[in-house]
Amino acid sequence: MTARGTVFRETLLGRVRMTDEEHERPVRLDLVARADTVLLPHRTTPARLTGRVRIAGRADDAEAEGELEVSPLARRRIRYRITFASEGRRLVLDGWKSLSPARPVASTTVLPYTLYEDGERVGEGTLRFPLATGLLPFLASFRFPRTAPPDADRQLEPRWDGSPGRTEVWYTTLTDPATGSGVWLHHEVVAPTDGSGAYAHGWIAVFPKDGPARHTRFGPEPFTGERQGFTADGIRAHPGLLAGTAGSFTWSLTETPEGVPLHTFPRWSWRRPWLPASHMLPYARCRYSGFVRYGDGDELRLDGAVGASARIYGHGNARRWAWLHADLGDGDVLEVVAAVSMRPGLNRLPPLVFLRLLRGGRTWPTRAERTAVGWAGLGRFRADIGLPEWRVTGRAGRRRIRVTVTQPPERTLALDYTDPDGSPAVCRNSETADAVVDLERWWGRWRREAVWRLSGTAHAEVGDR
Repeated sequence: MTARGTVFRETLLGRVRMTDEEHERPVRLDLVARADTVLLPHRTTPARLTGRVRIAGRADDAEAEGELEVSPLARRRIRYRITFASEGRRLVLDGWKSLSPARPVASTTVLPYTLYEDGERVGEGTLRFPLATGLLPFLASFRFPRTAPPDADRQLEPRWDGSPGRTEVWYTTLTDPATGSGVWLHHEVVAPTDGSGAYAHGWIAVFPKDGPARHTRFGPEPFTGERQGFTADGIRAHPGLLAGTAGSFTWSLTETPEGVPLHTFPRWSWRRPWLPASHMLPYARCRYSGFVRYGDGDELRLDGAVGASARIYGHGNARRWAWLHADLGDGDVLEVVAAVSMRPGLNRLPPLVFLRLLRGGRTWPTRAERTAVGWAGLGRFRADIGLPEWRVTGRAGRRRIRVTVTQPPERTLALDYTDPDGSPAVCRNSETADAVVDLERWWGRWRREAVWRLSGTAHAEVGDR
């Protein structure tokens, strides 16, 4: 069973006096807090902090991270500890609100703090929660999403049961925030339809922000099975670890989950493989740290890169397909798969669209089937698959969405696939694609609810025969 967590947003305003300056500077913190449990006043609840720290003329870090300790009764405090960048330095903001029944408003809205660099004090100041302008947005931001179940790592275990005519995939895509480079790791098991032995193979690719993609393949070799995930020829894709050596590439990455499982296809299709294929993410969002070495001494060092690992299990590749993974920030994720099946009858239909938007801890549409039945006239989701640009549009309930994905040819890598029956397919992938996601809501008329513009950070693919 999954448990309820807590997510909320908070803005703090104030000033800071640096030890090397005589005057004070304005400070603004825009934070998102995520706890794995519901906040209750009688217990101490830890939470993760992400967001933006701004100090006028000294810092503007949109990738700040830290911890929050909420302990209203046990310790009578709410402590903040946030690490952020300032002029090439790493500073730590450490402070707490000292809660007092005698001063309920002041004690919950005033945060004295100290700035540290390598343990040395470099500044101090006070932040305040702006009640007049911040209270309503703060209360409206609270969400109570389901956190990942403790056995979510089991989704990485092989599904293949020895049956011929099956394909199973473990793949990871991520973006390095420091360089803008993308990484694609693909691990695949193919069980041919003729009953010959299943084999394991795959590839790794790096997509520099400027310059052509670099890649190498590994395998094929006989697949012997591995309870933890994928293992073949020294290549590993296990819970929390991705590592291997192939060609000129060597990599070792740790994976830290931050999201809940996300089923792109109906949840039942992962348990009961009645559809041609099923797709899901054991965790909708992950952080990756480590290195990828390739070529003649090129190295990509990763520290908290954002991405996700996904799983596919089915009978082979579609006749035509498109895929998008878009990290929208603040824990929000959009996953799209649009495909034309190879099965007789289904191969004459327009692409079926499976779209899942995880926003504020909630998934829209509530059921994956709602986006896929548009071909039958029961829904309004459509896909126009092509290159260098493809689109998905649709409506469910009071919301509608328009997604436009651009895969520039110079940032797109074409690789061959082979299905269990031996038929070939080609995928054209870009881990540095562009995307625009436009979400609207009906309030008597259509009004824009949110728009996201991703430049070089969208993960996308188009495949065909």
